[in-house]
Amino acid sequence: MALQCGIVGLPNVGKSTLFNALSSAKAEAANFPFCTIEPNVGVVTVPDKRLKVLESLVNPQRVLPTVIEFVDIAGLVKGASKGEGLGNKFLANIREVDAIIHVIRCFEDDNIVHVAGSVDPIFDKEVIDTELQLKDLESVEKKIARIEKIAKSGDAKAKKDLEILLKFKEGLQSGLNARAIEVEKEDLEAVRDLHLLTIKPVLYVANVDEGSIISGNQYVEKLREKVKEENAEVITLCAAIESQIAEFEDPEEKELFLSEYGLEESGLNRLIAAAYALLDLITYFTAGPQEVRAWTIKKGWKAPQAAGVIHTDFERGFIKAEVIKLADYQQFKSEAGCRENGKIAIEGKEYIVKDGDIMHFRFNV
Repeated sequence: MALQCGIVGLPNVGKSTLFNALSSAKAEAANFPFCTIEPNVGVVTVPDKRLKVLESLVNPQRVLPTVIEFVDIAGLVKGASKGEGLGNKFLANIREVDAIIHVIRCFEDDNIVHVAGSVDPIFDKEVIDTELQLKDLESVEKKIARIEKIAKSGDAKAKKDLEILLKFKEGLQSGLNARAIEVEKEDLEAVRDLHLLTIKPVLYVANVDEGSIISGNQYVEKLREKVKEENAEVITLCAAIESQIAEFEDPEEKELFLSEYGLEESGLNRLIAAAYALLDLITYFTAGPQEVRAWTIKKGWKAPQAAGVIHTDFERGFIKAEVIKLADYQQFKSEAGCRENGKIAIEGKEYIVKDGDIMHFRFNV
């Protein structure tokens, strides 16, 4: 599943430093290093300790983690919704991604000029929010103009859609992001074709100085307080330090470096995992002597859908799924051991796959 997270932010907030750190990070498994699709698009592995557990038990020829794509989107400036700076390119790129990673400057540095003259995370957030809201408002108003006449003619669907669109218009005009406008889930169909920018899920990254990695600072606290209304997560990291961490090839040296800063894992690992969760994704595994592999699916998918990410034939001819829990695999050391102890569940088409399931599919085409 080639799902993308777009990294956005004002100029000089550390956005590109963060992307470059992601791009140079050594993957947990050498089979799937970061690769560049375009100059500003990269694929990076999702860290998952469960893969190492399975590798130690199965001893496969190779291990393949799951991946996520990150897009470094051109820096935005005030007026982007009207085409200022690289506004049109920025907005076109962000429309294509599935989620937004919003990098916000939460550090002082006289050598790095802030576009507003001083560090203010709320200002930074609101500049980008406003530009995206204005573009969304333009899209909503265009659709309202298209369906008003149809609604006046008595068309029931058009009347309902118009009612929902007017609610979005009112919310956007009042400074709300589309994701914060309260509507029923089925009502979102009225705006689905608009691909609204502010309806995308968002994760905020507070880029701090070295001294604020562990406890944060007053800027981070202001940001956390501001995003409470969105129920959004804030990840705190220092992009400059992450760039250094990413250069380590030796795991022991990397661990030693992290410990010097009081860190158990890199901020990039936390960011990648949080972005994966933000997209409502989970992982299941296949395990055998040839390979142990992680597969990405949407939370709530049933077994045939999950089988389909391996091959469409698996979904088309699905018969059943054999499912092992990781804890059982660890206890009984092998698939055979799980089978002997009755720890392999036979599941049908209605089974909802759980995060961490180890699966083997039976199919016939």
